[in-house]
Amino acid sequence: MIQNIKIKAHQAGLVFKNGSLVRVIDQGKHWTWGSESVIVFDKTQPFQSPIELNILLANADFASRVQVVNVSDNELVFQYVNGNFSEVLTAGRYVFWKDVMAYQFVTADLSDINIADNIPKTLLEFQKVRAFTRRFNIAANETGLLFVDGKFTRQLAAGTWQFWNNSTTIEVKTADLRKQQLEITGQELLTKDKAALRISFYVWFTVVDFVKAITQNKDYEKQLYVLMQLALRESTGALALDELLSKKESLGKEILEGTVAKAKAMGIELSEAGIRDVILPGDMKDIMNQVLVAEKKAQANSIMRREETASTRSLLNTAKLMEDNAMLFKLKEMEYVEKIAEKINTISVSGSGQLVDQLKQIFVK
Repeated sequence: MIQNIKIKAHQAGLVFKNGSLVRVIDQGKHWTWGSESVIVFDKTQPFQSPIELNILLANADFASRVQVVNVSDNELVFQYVNGNFSEVLTAGRYVFWKDVMAYQFVTADLSDINIADNIPKTLLEFQKVRAFTRRFNIAANETGLLFVDGKFTRQLAAGTWQFWNNSTTIEVKTADLRKQQLEITGQELLTKDKAALRISFYVWFTVVDFVKAITQNKDYEKQLYVLMQLALRESTGALALDELLSKKESLGKEILEGTVAKAKAMGIELSEAGIRDVILPGDMKDIMNQVLVAEKKAQANSIMRREETASTRSLLNTAKLMEDNAMLFKLKEMEYVEKIAEKINTISVSGSGQLVDQLKQIFVK
């Protein structure tokens, strides 16, 4: 049987006879004879072998026309077509025609989590590639610690970090570089004199040794909270209520001085601490108010007594001066008469002529 086969420019034909490849035909018109059959392939597409590939590769002509890419289990191969990324090739065997499309292949080793320098960063942004990577973002105000299979490996700077998505377990823990504030709110405490109260306390801290803070402490913020809580409880329990209220402003500094070394051992630097609020129970407030009122009354009484004493002393001194000086006595007497006269609008005088003489005697020694 004779057949006329037309092969286009982007095609290739494999001529089989009795199931075996006998030749490869290119563009043009071709005749087949007898039991020969032709399978036409599009050379712009990956080659899909109709029979066992090794049998075809035994034909030197066919083997010279194709490129075979073998991808092992721990590899990825990135296929570029005419200089542009096209596909991700996973484990398997792939065959491509050589003479139509310009193929390039970049191999990545997945046995290592680190992405080699020969893998462009732009390649990792393609959606087809992202499934094979693990991405971690570290903010500008943070630092990161890389743990591989549970073991600390290295410290990571701010930025985007990507690793191959293989069987290795990866964890990135981050720590804030900025100064942070820890609040201990409404802590119920007892003073030395057994007064129950609630205190709100704050402390400012900065993580200065991230490796120590994260690798040697399960939760450094929680441990810092407990450290400051116990220090606050100890300091409060050593003071009576009146002492605590009077030392409210300085107590934070004392607590800070007592805990700074322990915090440093955790990789944390303390910068400031203080008591924000002291909250007394309702009955304690009433008692404190009564004490305050009593103190103010006592102060007022003391001031009044001092003023009365000073006034009496002044009167006594004045009396002594007037006793020794008759003229001064008369002046004082006239001063009082003048004050009395200021309050009198009219004076009606009735009586004998002796009344005028008696009035004159008031101003005569």
